[in-house]
Amino acid sequence: MFMENRKGTVAMVFLAAILAAGMTVAARQEKTAEKPAAAATTRPGAAEMERLKFYLGEWDYTETYPNGGKNTGVYSSKLGPGGNSLINTFHSQGPVGDFEGLQVMTWDAREKAYKMYVFGNNFPGALVETGQFEGETLVYRSEFPTEGANLKLRNATRLNGPGTLVSEQFMAVKEAPERLFVHVEARKK
Repeated sequence: MFMENRKGTVAMVFLAAILAAGMTVAARQEKTAEKPAAAATTRPGAAEMERLKFYLGEWDYTETYPNGGKNTGVYSSKLGPGGNSLINTFHSQGPVGDFEGLQVMTWDAREKAYKMYVFGNNFPGALVETGQFEGETLVYRSEFPTEGANLKLRNATRLNGPGTLVSEQFMAVKEAPERLFVHVEARKK
């Protein structure tokens, strides 16, 4: 009986050791899993990239132009490698035209500003915009030369409620007052 009791005790101790080892491994895995999350919040630009997550997902949108023209389209947004960028693709069609493009947004720690690189089917190269949040509105600005003038662009995007956002693109030529170029309303799918 002593031997049977001893075998049972050894089995219980062995089982307890296995459970303890398993719990230790699980705890280490949790700590390891927590470290990247903690590192992400302390990584330069992590908090700024977190603010852009309202873009994530699939969206249907309508572009309304001052002349009354309306296009409809689809917009898709996902995180880029390591969560250090946001990649957006869009395509709209309608009486105003067929527009397709790619936008890459990131945080530039040196400039302490967002950067957006826009590639489109109707212009070569990339349009580079610089942005900041103004309250709850993300505002990007850019300037580039055109024939005989400097074109200034301002894009303002904000959440308009759960699953809806509004984005407006304004432009000005030379020192003229800016005018609305397009008003976009999007709904998350």
